[in-house]
Amino acid sequence: MNIKISTIVAFFLVSLLHAQNPLVTHMFTADPTARVFDGKLYLYPSHDIVPKEGVKAPRFCMPDYHMFSLEKGSTWKDHGVILDQNEVPWGKKDSNGMWAPDCIKKGDTYYYYYPAQPEDGSSFRRIGVGTSKSPTGPFKWEKNYIKGLDGIDPGLLLDDDEKAYLYFAGDKTLKVAKLKDNMKSIDGKAIKIQGIPAGYVEGPFPFKYNGKYYLTFAHVFTDEGYTIGYATGDNPMGPFVYQGKIMDNIGNGTNHHSVVKYNGKWILFYHWWDISGFNKLRSMRADYMEFKKDGTIKKVKPTLRGIGAPTIGEKIQVDRYNHIKNAKTAFVGGNEPIGWMVCDTQMMSSVTFNNVDFGDGSATKMIARVSSGQRIGHFEVRIGDPKGKLIADFPVKYTGGWNSWETIETPMLEKVTGMQNIIVVFISEWGADKIVNLNWLQFQ
Repeated sequence: MNIKISTIVAFFLVSLLHAQNPLVTHMFTADPTARVFDGKLYLYPSHDIVPKEGVKAPRFCMPDYHMFSLEKGSTWKDHGVILDQNEVPWGKKDSNGMWAPDCIKKGDTYYYYYPAQPEDGSSFRRIGVGTSKSPTGPFKWEKNYIKGLDGIDPGLLLDDDEKAYLYFAGDKTLKVAKLKDNMKSIDGKAIKIQGIPAGYVEGPFPFKYNGKYYLTFAHVFTDEGYTIGYATGDNPMGPFVYQGKIMDNIGNGTNHHSVVKYNGKWILFYHWWDISGFNKLRSMRADYMEFKKDGTIKKVKPTLRGIGAPTIGEKIQVDRYNHIKNAKTAFVGGNEPIGWMVCDTQMMSSVTFNNVDFGDGSATKMIARVSSGQRIGHFEVRIGDPKGKLIADFPVKYTGGWNSWETIETPMLEKVTGMQNIIVVFISEWGADKIVNLNWLQFQ
C-alpha cells in the first residue's frame, strides 16, 4: 500500500465527526444524493477506499454503500453498510465498482437504485433496485437488474402526478426512462435526452422548481475539466435547454452532485478531495444554492463553511469561517487529526462564524482546542461583531509549541439563546505575529 495514502487514512479514521465541510471525516465518500423524507435530511453517497494489496492504484475502489442522516445541527450519523458489492444478486463479485446511487420514496416504500457490473457481462454497468419501509433500510434487493437500462448514475424524479422517471448516463450521453408504477421496470424504452451540450456528461440529477424541470449533470469541458451544469425544460423527458454552470471545475478530478430543498433553503451537495489530496479518495460537501428571479441558478462557490448550524455539544470548526480578518487558515500539524486551523493570529485579528444554535441557553461553559508557542494574550468570543456582547474569554497559555495541542475551557459569561453569529477576537501585544492557533470551539 502506498505509504502516503496509508498515513492519510490513519489520520482520517480518528478525525473529527462534527464538521461543516467536508460533511463526513471518518471515511471517504463521494457522489452524494441528498433526499428529504418526512422533514429529515438523508445522504446516499458512494464510498471510496484505499485499494487492497494487489489492486493497482490510482483507480476508484468502491466496494459498498453507506448512508447518512443529519442529526442535530451539523452531525452526520453513519448508518453503516446498506449494500456490499458481493450482495448484489446479479453482480460480478469483487468488482469494486459501486458507483453513484439514489433513493426515492413513493407511497410508503423507499426505492434504492444503484449501478453495478453484471455477472453476465451484458454491459459495462446495469442498474438494480431494492425496497424498504425505512429510508435507512434494510433493503430487499431485486434478483435481477432493470431490463432496458445499461449505464451509470441513476437519478430519480417523482413528478406531481406520482409518475416516476429514471435518468442515467452512458456512452457520453444522458438518457431517461419512464418507470412503471411498480418502480422496478421501465415503461417503453429509454431515450437520449436532447438539448445537452456536447462533451462528456454523467451524473444526471433532476428536480422541479416553479413548474419547470431542471436537469443537472456533470459536464466536462476540454479546457476546464468537470463542471456541474444544468438545463431546463417543460417535460421531464426533454428536450432541455442548457442554462450554464452551477459550479466551476474545482480540481483535476471528478465532481458529482445533487440538489435538495431543506428547511426552506436550496442546497448543492457535491464532492472534493481536499482532505486526502488524492482525487480517488473524495469527501462529500454541501453549500447553499440560490435562484435568480428569472429561474436561473447563481453559481455556487465551494466553501469550508458549508451548511452546518452547530448546536450545544457539537464542535464548531471555526476555520470554516464566514469572515476572517488579519489571520489565516492552514492544515493542522502535530498530534491533531487531519483538518484545518485558524493561525497567524495578530492583535485584533478576528474570525466570524455565523448560524450557531444556542438553543434554550443551557450552555454553561465553552471549550476550545488550541496550540501556542507563547503565553501573552487572550481571545474573546463575542456575539455579532467585535464590540458585541462578550460571552467567553480564554487566556493564551504556552502548550509546548505551535504543533502541541491542548483542550481548554472557560465559563460562559452570559446566557445566550437561539441562532447567533459569533466572532472570535484575538488580543495580544502589538507587533506579535502569532497569538494562538485555534482548531474548534464547543458549548456545553
